[in-house]
Amino acid sequence: MNCEYRKITNEGVKVEKIAGREFLIIEPKVLTQLAEEAFHDLEFYLRAEHLEEWAKIVDDKTASDNERFVCKSLLKNAIIASQGKLPLCQDTGTATVFAWRGEQILTGGDDEKLLTDGIAAAWKNNCFRYSQNAPISMFEEKNTGNNMPPQIDISFAKGNEYKFMFMAKGGGSANKTVMVQASKAILNEKSLEEFLREKTKGLGVAACPPYTIVVVVGGTSPELNLKTMKLATTGWYDDLPTKGDGLGNPFRDLEWEKRVMQIAKETGWGAQFGGKYMAINARVIRMARHGGSCPISVGVSCSAHRNLAAKINKDGVFLEVVDKNPIRFAEKCISDISANTIDLTKPMTEILEQLSKHKAGDLVVLNGKLIVARDMAHARIHDMVEAGEALPDYFKNHPVYYAGPAKTPNGYAIGSFGPTTAQRMDGYMDYFMSRGASMVTLAKGNRADSVIQACKKHGGFYLGTIGGAAALIAAEYITKSEVIDFPEYGMEAVHKIEVKGLPAFIIYDNKGRSLY
Repeated sequence: MNCEYRKITNEGVKVEKIAGREFLIIEPKVLTQLAEEAFHDLEFYLRAEHLEEWAKIVDDKTASDNERFVCKSLLKNAIIASQGKLPLCQDTGTATVFAWRGEQILTGGDDEKLLTDGIAAAWKNNCFRYSQNAPISMFEEKNTGNNMPPQIDISFAKGNEYKFMFMAKGGGSANKTVMVQASKAILNEKSLEEFLREKTKGLGVAACPPYTIVVVVGGTSPELNLKTMKLATTGWYDDLPTKGDGLGNPFRDLEWEKRVMQIAKETGWGAQFGGKYMAINARVIRMARHGGSCPISVGVSCSAHRNLAAKINKDGVFLEVVDKNPIRFAEKCISDISANTIDLTKPMTEILEQLSKHKAGDLVVLNGKLIVARDMAHARIHDMVEAGEALPDYFKNHPVYYAGPAKTPNGYAIGSFGPTTAQRMDGYMDYFMSRGASMVTLAKGNRADSVIQACKKHGGFYLGTIGGAAALIAAEYITKSEVIDFPEYGMEAVHKIEVKGLPAFIIYDNKGRSLY
């Protein structure tokens, strides 16, 4: 992977000759320090080229107003996150490390544990979110309270250099991974394009576009295919050759990358709320395969493009350079979209009446109280009602925002706080709306047709706010927060928050219309 590195230190690294060979001796603390610093940087900063892609969309007069608005917000979010208090995204993700350890390296310790210790320190010492749930039985689980365990994959390589790719992968983008065990029958132009059109359209916008979309065709196993796809989202394989060598080595197909970009454009999903910028990059990798199998995967990296390369060699410890000066984009963040205000301090009947004056696709601004509840809270409230208990009044009196915050820094009402994927709550919509609850919901992404029908049937609304702008939402739009139910659920506890000026698009209205 070609990138610019900065030296962190050269302490704890030295070269010694053993049996006539040069070995790189790395003190155990070096791996821990590197992991902690890498995850700190990737949670608060982005690569310069990623920020510049958003800036290009802001400047593109052929982009939709909605996607220019989204990209202005993402740039503003990056500026706020770069202050080092509120991470870019509320879902600070599963910590993942891919590493390639040269055979002539000695660390004197358990590398996996050393890296894990650094990751744990990053989550402890910053306002990140604990998202990992440990199973107690097949169906019972509890939050680990420290975001452990991480995913660590260490391979061996030649020489005396240690290479790393550090990633924070959120659940929303990970959930969009598709892997199909196909066959030779798909390896023709028509079949492959039909497959990619179907899967690209199915990605939707719930994982916070603009995306980097990756397609991997082939692989000697499904596991290798998926590992290649995941690494390709980081840019790790950008320097692959662009044609096959007949020996089984992978290559990038630049023509199919252009096709994937065109397919993404034609979906109309755009940068979350319609347009042509569903994707800003695509990578298509072709690999060798067993004659009786052809695994194909499709995956994305979301707008919170959090991955950094690192290396340790005889010259020291190096981490990929990130852009710590996104303030240079400040002038591009000025919004020129006007919107009407929805007063959420009113009773639900009046909130619905206010929203009824608008249609799907309209941008509104929210002022007042919201209830914050997501997967675990919805499941528990559903089970309570099934057991004969009354619906909580808060579920009927206020709009419900699907979200789960990161830890709260000093001086803020709440930690990074963006919307979560609405689709996971689709199965509850008709059930709750028929009982006068969840009449207005707020989250991100498209939803099932059943939600459109439930809104039409019961007179409800589904609103969407910008995914991937969690630092911005916490810093500028949330004025108060308190836990009001299920505190044992941690970040999934039910909160009551107060918002001021929070922008939201009407995705589905009470007449069965959709923004998309």
